[in-house]
Parts: sequence; C-alpha cells; structure tokens
Amino acid sequence: MKNLLTRTFFGLIFAVIMIGSILYSPLLFAFVMLIVCTIGSGEVTKLHKKLKFKYLDKFLFRIVSVFSYLILASVALGYAEPKMLVFLLAAFLIPFLHGLFSKRHTFPQLAAVYFTSLLFVVFPSGLMLFFFDKNIVGEMAGPFLLLMVIVLIWINDTFAYLVGVKFGKHRLFQRISPKKSWEGSFGGLFFALLTAWILSQNVDWLNVTDAVIIALTVVLFGSLGDLIESMLKREANVKDSGNILPGHGGVLDRFDATFFAVPFVFIYLIMIQ
Repeated sequence: MKNLLTRTFFGLIFAVIMIGSILYSPLLFAFVMLIVCTIGSGEVTKLHKKLKFKYLDKFLFRIVSVFSYLILASVALGYAEPKMLVFLLAAFLIPFLHGLFSKRHTFPQLAAVYFTSLLFVVFPSGLMLFFFDKNIVGEMAGPFLLLMVIVLIWINDTFAYLVGVKFGKHRLFQRISPKKSWEGSFGGLFFALLTAWILSQNVDWLNVTDAVIIALTVVLFGSLGDLIESMLKREANVKDSGNILPGHGGVLDRFDATFFAVPFVFIYLIMIQ
C-alpha cells in the first residue's frame, strides 16, 4: 500500500511537470528535457557498470550528450540555424577518438555507451522539440500534438499493465520481460486506439487516419522501447535504471517507450507533409 501511494504521488508530480512544461512554453519544456538528458546519459553509463569507467570517461559521456542535445534544442527553438546540426557529426566521431586514446576500454565498449546515450536518449529528446514547429511537422504542430503522443504512451503503458495483471496468461517476451503478456499488449493497444479516436472526434487539427496511425506507431515502437530498456537492465543485472523517481525508478524507466516511439512518430509526420 505504501509503495502504491509513493508511486502515485511521484507519478502525479512527474505528470504535472511534463504536461505543465509542454503547455507553458517550448523553452521550459526544453529545459526539462535537458535535465532528463543529463540524468539519462548518466543512467546509461551505470548500465555499463561492469566496465568500471573512471570519472573522466563519465564526464566525456555526459558532455557529448549535453552538447548534442543543446544543438538540437537550439535549432528546434529557432536560436540557431539548421546548418548548425552539422556539428552533431562530432558527437559520432568522439567515440572513435576516445577509443584511440583509452588504455582501459576498447572502442566497442565505449561506443556502446556513447551511441546508446545519443540514439536512445539525446536524439529523441531533441526531436520532441520539433513537434512545436509547423515548418517541420505540418499544421498539427504545437503543444497538443506532443501532449497527445505522450498521453498515448501513458495510456498504453497503464492499460497494458492493468489488463496484463487481470487477464495475462501468454508471455510476450519471456526471455527479456517475464511479466509482460500478449493480453496486456492488446489491452494497451485497444485503449490507445480508443483514446486517439475520441480525440480525433473532438479537435479540428487531427483526423481519424492520422490519429490511428500515430496511436499504432506509439504502441508498437513504445513497446519495443520498453523491451529494449528491459534488455539493458537485464544485462546489467539491475531492477531499475536509477532512483530519481521513488516507486518508478530512473529516467530511462519512465522515458523508455517515449524515447523509442518519438522518432518513428516524427518520421510519419515528415512523410505526410
């Protein structure tokens, strides 16, 4: 009971921060995601704790992540020209340089941390800021588009858990996540689609087709993101990626589905432009 209350309390705080920052201004949301990136990149390093990275290694990992995110955020918010994105190439070259001079770790070991942090944390965080830009994602752009994606992820996660607990009998991916079931997955999908359909009937900026496809994308790739993070935790032999949110775990535990779903939703939005 105590754990449920703790989880509910901090879950509400998390929801208020996310929803409030999205609705208040893109700049505030960008700051929130900067914190998420900083903490998340640190959690990626912890998931590779067996490699016993020194302080300098951890510092470089985090600097590259923050640097990359700030470039994406600056372009997305209009503070920098799109050509500045070329500097992101440096983020992909640094692992090679680090591997060249490191005497303790091989390039594959270092690349695993750098690229996981960049691809699984930093880029999705930066892409979310482009959801505010009509020139990039079209007429649907704005805080409510991003909010819809995040709410659909929460709906899918919540009802996948509830339906799975009640009716789950067939394991979805037992080797990676023994508790997830096919019944729960279909339950999450149903309620995500229902939410998307209801939303499309009540706003003028979203049609049924786009709503359904976005919901399907969120459920499919969000579920994959959840499984991928479970894989990383299983390989690291840890229950949670961190403890920043009591009852919920770390940043990766809360954003795993979001981080993996957002790029694919972004791709769809670009395609229908």
